[in-house]
Amino acid sequence: MSAPAAPLAPEPTPAMSVRTAAIWAMVSQYASFALQFATSVILARWFITPEQLGQFSIAFAAITLIAFLQDFGVTRYVNGERDLTPEKLQTAFTISVLFALGVAVVAIAGAWGVAGFYDDPGLLPIALVIAASYLFVPLAIVPQATCQRRMDYRSNTMIEVGSSIANAATALVLAIKGHGALALAWGAFAQQAARLVVSQWRAGGMLPWPLRLGEVRPVMDIGTTNTVQVICSSLSARAPELVIGRLIDNASVGLFARASGLALQLRLLIAGAVTGVFYPAFRRVRDSGQPLGPPYLRVVAAFTGVTWPAMAGIAVLAEPLIHLLYGERWVAAAPLLTWIALSQICYVALPLYADLPVLLGRMKPLMRRMVLETIISIVLIGVTAPFGLLWVAMSRVAHGLIWVAIYAPLMQRVLDLRWRDLGLIAVRSAIVTVAAVAPLLTSYALWNDPAQTSLLQATTMVATGIALWFATLRLVRHPLHDEIAHLAAGLLANVRQKPVSSTG
Repeated sequence: MSAPAAPLAPEPTPAMSVRTAAIWAMVSQYASFALQFATSVILARWFITPEQLGQFSIAFAAITLIAFLQDFGVTRYVNGERDLTPEKLQTAFTISVLFALGVAVVAIAGAWGVAGFYDDPGLLPIALVIAASYLFVPLAIVPQATCQRRMDYRSNTMIEVGSSIANAATALVLAIKGHGALALAWGAFAQQAARLVVSQWRAGGMLPWPLRLGEVRPVMDIGTTNTVQVICSSLSARAPELVIGRLIDNASVGLFARASGLALQLRLLIAGAVTGVFYPAFRRVRDSGQPLGPPYLRVVAAFTGVTWPAMAGIAVLAEPLIHLLYGERWVAAAPLLTWIALSQICYVALPLYADLPVLLGRMKPLMRRMVLETIISIVLIGVTAPFGLLWVAMSRVAHGLIWVAIYAPLMQRVLDLRWRDLGLIAVRSAIVTVAAVAPLLTSYALWNDPAQTSLLQATTMVATGIALWFATLRLVRHPLHDEIAHLAAGLLANVRQKPVSSTG
């Protein structure tokens, strides 16, 4: 008789509240962003040229098209399973390791194909280093997922910040030594290695031995859906760099990557921090039998109320932002940033668009929509690329609008939402967005145009826009205003209750 499977993880600590988890997630996101942002500015100004960034971006985009499959939905399964027994967790870990290692080997083998397709021998070592970094991923997926399931976002913060420090330090040291695009590749390698070490530490040491393949059907069902989603999202996200690299040149890829990377970084800074918190939180709501519609509307209000004004502000501020941060040689990325930032407004309009249908078992209609919008995205890029970079950036806005039209009816049906409720949130968020960017637009007419905007003008108008944004939140009775007031009241109460140590 075989011995019963031993638990793979230590006993869970008491779960954090959603608000506490969200605060830790924001700490993680902001700290990681600060490191990545500062590193990108230093590298772009002094050590990395658009051509070198383009070369790295092509290799990274091509390898991650394959490597992003590694998760195979295991993180979603661990976070969403109602009764996660040690046996189920061990099965998930086994599938994760076997699948992820296979994907990593395929990615390494594909490095030669990437260099050959672009007829650039210099891509080979870069692609090999990036691909080899994914050998670390299999033993990090489940440990990090267990931290998220028990809402231990303190550990998740350590994992994300630790891996970001490793990336930034490695890339900077090697770039200073003159390794160019290869420095960025070794930074990605160090990031995955650090993620493995810290996630194993925080999970108490988790190994999938002995291997177990019982009850694989639930993991495989989610894995199939997740694979379709990852393929579609990876193609949509990486197609611009891959097509531009083939049809134009490496420098153009670098400019597009700089614009899209900055827009995505700032969007994740604002809204991406708490996204991971919501999936296990919505699982709890589902398991309690309560409807998911009302809390989802609050999430939509929070995302659009914050991210729409921020992305619109970045679009308006694109030229001075690129010039002030990265210098003159990157200024051609500014008009690209304008359009890409505007496209992000569409992509945050329906948060958790893939997670909640999976959580509620609506995988087939989700997959059909993913395939459709991915095909449309690639067609738009292929049609516009021959006309230049600006047209490719503009195609992202067209795709974003189509994306909303495809997924909004699905979310409305899955969560039993009323169009009126979604419409009211959208209108209110649009109003506060206009209010937030009005000072900047006015200053261009009355002060300096974007090309001549100084740091003083930019910071003054941004500060004015933030104040006007907050006032408009209250004026239009945006749901986000109450959330901010509630959070501020809670923080103030904690400060008042904090004991003061006596001296003497």
